[in-house]
Amino acid sequence: MNTDTAIINEVVLKNGQSMIVRRPVPSDAWNMIDYLNTVGGESDNLLFSKNEFELTVEQEIERIEKDNNDPNILMIVGTVNDMIISAAQINSPTRKKIAHNCEVGISVRKEYWGKGVGTVIMGELIRHARERGTIRNISLGVKASNRNAIALYEKCGFVKIGVHKDYFNVDGNYDDEILMDLHLC
Repeated sequence: MNTDTAIINEVVLKNGQSMIVRRPVPSDAWNMIDYLNTVGGESDNLLFSKNEFELTVEQEIERIEKDNNDPNILMIVGTVNDMIISAAQINSPTRKKIAHNCEVGISVRKEYWGKGVGTVIMGELIRHARERGTIRNISLGVKASNRNAIALYEKCGFVKIGVHKDYFNVDGNYDDEILMDLHLC
């Protein structure tokens, strides 16, 4: 798959820049690793920290190819001037009894917070789930103190359904995980 065939959408962000939303391709592997190691250090809201994403370029290429060929996974990136500014994934289990559910994860480079990136990326993930026709529920977990992300998810239609008490531990400071669902049916 080349980059041109992987394009899903192109939008203008609040800052006037053009963002391309597309599937990652194997040639993105080094940039994906760099992106993930960067965003891991920009906030404490992700499940990993700076330089904790330790795949080699070859392993990341394998992961990108595997995910792009798995009908139960959609991995997308948002790029501005060929720089990855967001990465997200939606995936559903293969077990028949729970295959109507899926989970999402999203990250955005800090300099692009508040520019509409999250709204566009979440919209693409939700659109994909709706188009599958078999997905009824989308779930996610978010750090309780991440008010901006919670506001984004609520704007997209997610509702709070539960809490994992003291789920996150950042340098000895515990924070709850808010569990949220979007029901498509």
